[in-house]
Amino acid sequence: MNEIESLKPIEMVILDGYTLNPGDLHWKPLEAIGKCKIYDRSTTEQVIDRIGDGEIVLTNKAIIDRRILKACANLKYIGVLATGYNVVDVKAANEHGIVVTNAPGYSTSAVAQMVFSHILNFTQNVEQHGMSVRRGVWSKSPDFCYWITPLTELQGKTLGLVGFGQIGQAVARIARAFDMHVLVYKPNPPTENPAGVSFVDKKTLFKESDVVSLHCPLTDATHHIVCSETLAWMKPTAYLINTGRGDLVDEEALAKTLGQQLIAGAGLDVCSKEPIEAGNPLLKLKNCVFTPHIAWATRESRERLIRIVAGNLKAFLGGSPINKVN
Repeated sequence: MNEIESLKPIEMVILDGYTLNPGDLHWKPLEAIGKCKIYDRSTTEQVIDRIGDGEIVLTNKAIIDRRILKACANLKYIGVLATGYNVVDVKAANEHGIVVTNAPGYSTSAVAQMVFSHILNFTQNVEQHGMSVRRGVWSKSPDFCYWITPLTELQGKTLGLVGFGQIGQAVARIARAFDMHVLVYKPNPPTENPAGVSFVDKKTLFKESDVVSLHCPLTDATHHIVCSETLAWMKPTAYLINTGRGDLVDEEALAKTLGQQLIAGAGLDVCSKEPIEAGNPLLKLKNCVFTPHIAWATRESRERLIRIVAGNLKAFLGGSPINKVN
């Protein structure tokens, strides 16, 4: 096949490999395909020079827009080192005949695990209690035990999931293992409910849930789905968890709601601008806990991601692209 032959010997540019592999993994699945030119990070100004006349580029968060595609006339394939592919101008790639692929499903278990890490942090406060023991509070206690925050059981509580893709379903399975009730808001619910799961309208989900967790894609319809209105529906004892996309949440509205203690807390792995800005008002609130967008980043997930990306590239070179987003 002429197009495939033109790609040999295989060479690829990885624009921002550090986040995926800061040195604890190897690139062998990709190196087995061809020569890898790996950059830890690439600024917008560097991308064109680094792609040069190359035909294959892999990117995580480095943006590849219409201007870059026009300048890199030999480009034939863009592999996104993530599930989300909004960093690529897919429409422009189509116009240039460039195949774009992503890596779905690699971090499902890891993200579901992070959801419950945040939930359990709020219900048990392990870190706070552990630090108090180190400070000598237990040693000086007149009683054999103490607690510095309320301790809450998940059994019988209600978890509301906004979205019900692979990650939402994985979270639901864990919730059921904790004997929680599961509500789901999904615009087009299935005709049959999975065991222990009830599909409800948006208002019902926010009003009845003890924990609301976001698992929907970021679209025009879901942008700021958590806003002043939906936050006002939540119980004062409820928690919000977001491991999806930062812009699912109106951060100003959330900061106001948390500051007035109208909900109990929020556990966030993402924010609207990343890295988070030092002046983000949510950082000042004790009932808001951030993790630095690491829900996806277990070693196992990152190893899986490299394998998926390599499989995508092999399939493209073989003439039958998989996980193609355009």
